[in-house]
Amino acid sequence: MTTTEGVASRIRAVVQVLGGRFMTSPELAAVEAEVGLPPRSLYVRGRSAVLGDVPPKVAAELFGIFPHWLFDVVLPPATAALDAPAAVRAYAESSARWSRVSLSAVPEPGRLAELLFRVVDAADASGLALFAGWKNAARPTEDVERLGFALMVFRELRGGLHFAALRAVGLSVPEAVVADPEGGRERLLRTAWPEEAADELVAAAARKPDLRERRHHAEALTDERIDELLTSLTPPERAELETRLGELFAQVSASPGA
Repeated sequence: MTTTEGVASRIRAVVQVLGGRFMTSPELAAVEAEVGLPPRSLYVRGRSAVLGDVPPKVAAELFGIFPHWLFDVVLPPATAALDAPAAVRAYAESSARWSRVSLSAVPEPGRLAELLFRVVDAADASGLALFAGWKNAARPTEDVERLGFALMVFRELRGGLHFAALRAVGLSVPEAVVADPEGGRERLLRTAWPEEAADELVAAAARKPDLRERRHHAEALTDERIDELLTSLTPPERAELETRLGELFAQVSASPGA
């Protein structure tokens, strides 16, 4: 039973999109080159390094959506090139640079960051490994950078809860991608699954009874848990959070290069 009238479902897109936009940004690519990592490896190394030197097989399970071979290829050389504390700093710096480029015009960024961190800090991180790591990582001090970081950590919170909900309804992450109207085979291909493997996943998911109903149930469960956490804010603060996130999404989406 929700207690915040569906705020979580209405802010879902903002959290998912803006919380992860820096992960594929030019700013991340620039930091990646500066620290000497191969292209497209800082996302894998930096995001997982908050838990230390995570083995490729474990990292693949944590990220969920990508094929395991990707981590076998990408993570070992990245781990050899950059130690875990430096990788965490580089990943956070990528978020900070993206925030300075994309969020500097946001009114009162510190206030929105404060509201997001209040929810993050109220959440029990047990069983949510990536969220636990980033919840307890060092946070930026500048307001704009704090906002970008808060969006990222909130996304890790929702992602961890969603993965748990998927398992509770008997779906893997790739199966949920297949069931997603905005996902499917094309999204699997975009996330490094070879065509043959993608076709096998689609066929296996199609044999699962009530596939789309299960995914919908998992989304609802995730929103319910986020709505519960949002009660750490007062009703006016929840309304303020929703309004500020909506305005942020509209502003960033309308900016050049969005």
